[in-house]
This record gives sequence, structure tokens and C-alpha cells, in this order.
Amino acid sequence: MNRPPPHLYFVVSAIFHYLGPAFAVLLFVRVEPLGVAWLRIASAALIFALWRRPWRVLRGEARGLIAAWGAVLAGMNCCFYIAIDRLPLGTVAAIEFLPVIALAALGARSARNVAALALAVPGVYLLTGVRFEGEPLGVVLAFANAGLFALYIVLAHRVSQHPGMSGIDGLAASMLIAAVAVTPVAGWAAVPALGDPIALAAGAGVGVSSSVIPYVADQLAMRRLARATYALMVALLPATATVIGIVVLAQVPSLTETCGVALVIAGVALHREVSVAEPQQRRGGEPREPRLAVGPSG
Repeated sequence: MNRPPPHLYFVVSAIFHYLGPAFAVLLFVRVEPLGVAWLRIASAALIFALWRRPWRVLRGEARGLIAAWGAVLAGMNCCFYIAIDRLPLGTVAAIEFLPVIALAALGARSARNVAALALAVPGVYLLTGVRFEGEPLGVVLAFANAGLFALYIVLAHRVSQHPGMSGIDGLAASMLIAAVAVTPVAGWAAVPALGDPIALAAGAGVGVSSSVIPYVADQLAMRRLARATYALMVALLPATATVIGIVVLAQVPSLTETCGVALVIAGVALHREVSVAEPQQRRGGEPREPRLAVGPSG
């Protein structure tokens, strides 16, 4: 039975990555940004707890890795929602992409992959129209979110490759840690929503759309993709947002935005994973199952 290609899982993740913020926009009129972050994490943690019962993983050898991932998830969500409350979403998205480019560059071991990056970076710039306007706190938190997003990719990839557990179980355990970590910081902001059925329903929608579906899809993709490949494919996110804007919001892109989409897609199409199996075979060693290169720290 043929498995779906890993790139398909990434497309699912990319689509829901922007459906989630659509729910959050509706929720901002009822709940503060930190409250939205708490509702998103708490609802996702509850779903994962009922589905996977991940507390068993917390007793395993990967508990340190899981704890670090959970802390990153908590901080990343808080920084992201406060940043988009103060800055245009396109600006936050552009800043978020900067360290991801660095991760992709670590794995760009050929001229072809360097060229792919050279296409993707200006494509993202044209799409997002980088503007460092707005409150200084928003800019600081946007950069903090960017750094945490890069850590998310590194830690999520390590969990997906860990031999002692399922990546989805590791994700579920990390979400429990995130819920514990975020409650002292953001739980107070969600209190008004506890008596508002609409806010609670919207918060659950944000959790499912932004944390459950895309993060599970990430794990399924990362299990079979190199980290550098995944990092470059994140460049598709602004292009996905443009498509969703056309279909859902009837927002027709400008010529500049269309050029940006074309550059991003060209960069992703040009990029190729690098196998490390062939050099070992040429040195006379035993043939090994091809494994995708994941950069120096993979």
C-alpha cells in the first residue's frame, strides 16, 4: 500500500496554518491575544490527551527533549499573538521566515539548493512587503517568535526521528507541557472566555486548526523529509496565504505578490534533498538505506 508523499502532509499543514489565524481574528474581539494563545494550547492539549494519552512518553528517555519542545510551543504562541495584535501579519510572517532561511542554508549542500534559496528569499520578501512599522514591542516579539519558530522546526524534527516513540505521541506530550507552562503567563487572559460559549468554541477551533491538524501533519512530513528541505518548504506559507485569500476572502493579489508566489514555488521546485548513502557505498562499506541529510546537528 503506497503511503502519501510527505510533501502532501506539508500542504495540509500549510493550509490549516492560515485557517487557524482566521478563527483567531474572530476571537480577538472577545479575548485578549494572550487569552487566545492559552485557549489554543489548552484545547489542543486536551484533544491530544484524550486521543494519545501521552503521559507515558513523559517517563521515557526523551522527556528532556519533549519538555524543551513544550516550552518553545508555549513561548512561540504567546509571542506570535501579541505580535500580530501590534504589527501587520505580513510583517510578522516575513520576520518569522528569517531564521528558517538560516536552517535551510545549513542544509544547502549543492549549488542547486543555494539557487533555490536565492529564489525563495526574494519571493517571500515580495509577498510579505516587509515593513518595520508599529510598536517596538511588536517588533521585538516578532523576532522572538521567529527564533522560537526555528527552534520548533529543530526540536520537532528531532522528535519525529526519535527511535523510541511515535512523533505524534511526542507532540501530544509536548502540548501538555506547553499547557502547563503557558497557564501562569496567559491563563488569566482567558478567564473572560470561560463564560462565553462562542469564545470557547472559537478557541477550540483555533486549537484544532492551528495546533492539532498542522502539527500532526508536520510530524508525518518531518518523519520522511530532511530538516533543511522542510525549512525551505516553509517559504510556501506566504504563497498558501495568498491562495486562501483569493478563495476565501476574494483578495486578488497584485502583480508584485503574483511574482512573489512564482519565485517561492520556483525555489521549492528547484530544491532537492541530498542522500548520504551513495558516498558510503563508494567507500566500499555495506549499502545502507538512503537517509535524507538533515544538516550538521540533525
